[in-house]
Amino acid sequence: MAKQTWKAGNMLYPLPAVMVSTADKSGKSNIITVAWTGTVCTNPAMLYISVRPERYSIIKRNMEFVINLTTAEMAFPTDWCGVRSGRDVDKWKEMHLTAGRASKLDYAPIIEECPVNIECKVTEIKELGSHHMFLAKVEAVQVGEEYLDEKGRLQLGKAGLLAYSHGEYLTLGDSLGTFGWSVRKASVSRKNKKNAEKKPVSKKNKKSTGKKAVPGKRKK
Repeated sequence: MAKQTWKAGNMLYPLPAVMVSTADKSGKSNIITVAWTGTVCTNPAMLYISVRPERYSIIKRNMEFVINLTTAEMAFPTDWCGVRSGRDVDKWKEMHLTAGRASKLDYAPIIEECPVNIECKVTEIKELGSHHMFLAKVEAVQVGEEYLDEKGRLQLGKAGLLAYSHGEYLTLGDSLGTFGWSVRKASVSRKNKKNAEKKPVSKKNKKSTGKKAVPGKRKK
């Protein structure tokens, strides 16, 4: 494959396109759209969002926010909330979104229409340059019951999650496997082959000679 060398830039795609909901003590709330987000730690559960300084005033005042995963059906409000300012419009009202109560936060609401709501409290702010990074601890996660199977397991692939890649919004493709499937598939294949080699041939599978054995009579 022929390659070209470009100047340094952010080309880590695709990324999740999420809506971040915030609110302050007075009840004023806002929604911003963020793609610079991701997991930073499993235990304790932590993640981050990186936001331009002019966009995060409410977050810095109360040090909490909710990351709301978005779906293909929510592509329009996801984009709209990312290009409009909460100083000029009520994004909740204009996009017909419903603010719900977070279970562990004091002020920031969840977006009811989103399949997953991740409640976060900021632990540190890193002023990096064009964007400031908010490191946050996950306090709770709310999930839509329609995405749970009969055993209570989350089937997030059915939500039609939205992704962002180099200026475009995209849906996720078909499932190619689950975590560890490459090893598991080979292991299961070898195990099945090994078991097949050890499996004795049943009497039903033996070919008949066409002659019936006579009890008590030995062959000459």
